[in-house]
Amino acid sequence: MNYQDLAVHTFTTKPWSLDECIEGYAKRGIGGISIWRETLEGEDLCSVSKHLDDAGLTGISLVRGGFFTGKTKAERDAALEENRQALREAAMLELPSLVLVCGATVGQTPWGNYLQIRDGIAALADEAEGLGVRLLVEPLHPIYAGDRSGISSLKVANNLCAELNHASVGIALDVYHVWWEHDLAEQIDRASQNGWLDTYHICDFKPDQSDILLDRGIMGEGCCQLAEIDRLMSEAGFDGFREVEIFSSKWWARDQDEFLDTILHSYDQIYRAKS
Repeated sequence: MNYQDLAVHTFTTKPWSLDECIEGYAKRGIGGISIWRETLEGEDLCSVSKHLDDAGLTGISLVRGGFFTGKTKAERDAALEENRQALREAAMLELPSLVLVCGATVGQTPWGNYLQIRDGIAALADEAEGLGVRLLVEPLHPIYAGDRSGISSLKVANNLCAELNHASVGIALDVYHVWWEHDLAEQIDRASQNGWLDTYHICDFKPDQSDILLDRGIMGEGCCQLAEIDRLMSEAGFDGFREVEIFSSKWWARDQDEFLDTILHSYDQIYRAKS
């Protein structure tokens, strides 16, 4: 079956090398790929770019930048330099966006974290635009608000984009993080109407997950209303890839071909059945 409307993040199949990811996705007819910097480590970027072209995969995002917060200016400045390097990598790979996990520092207030995130993105926005790379704010579920991201809802991400008001800043929406929001339809529409709704990640939120980071569900295993969220995205005018992003230590310990085929079966059941 053809999956040209689907992309996969390389961290989904974490045990695979980047070459294995590219070949494994392409042979199944998957259309796109988002590349994690961990998977990219040690690779020749020119060779990676050629391999993507040869395989017919559309590159979507480099994952991830961000982590702008810190108690000292030196920490925050170091984060900016790391993000500049990530932007250069994205540009060399002709990836149109860099996904931002924005950061949160224990001991700082939520508002203090927000201000540091805002200022960090603002410091990079012109450079990103010059490189042709969009900075995508990914709101994270509030369970990560203490030490991972001060942007804990799509509404806050929209507010941040409005405050920054920069052509190179948008949003990466991940159903794992936003499925619970009561005003999700309104916020998806707001993001779309303002040109901020760039990418769309899918997986599922298991209510009985054993680890808050490494036990995401395959679509259909949890409590996300995936078909309904997909309808909201479509009605808002989103016509990009659905990107599978699943962190699962359970599945990483198993055969990755089996994992990927199980993902595609679930994709068929949820997203093809409604078509």
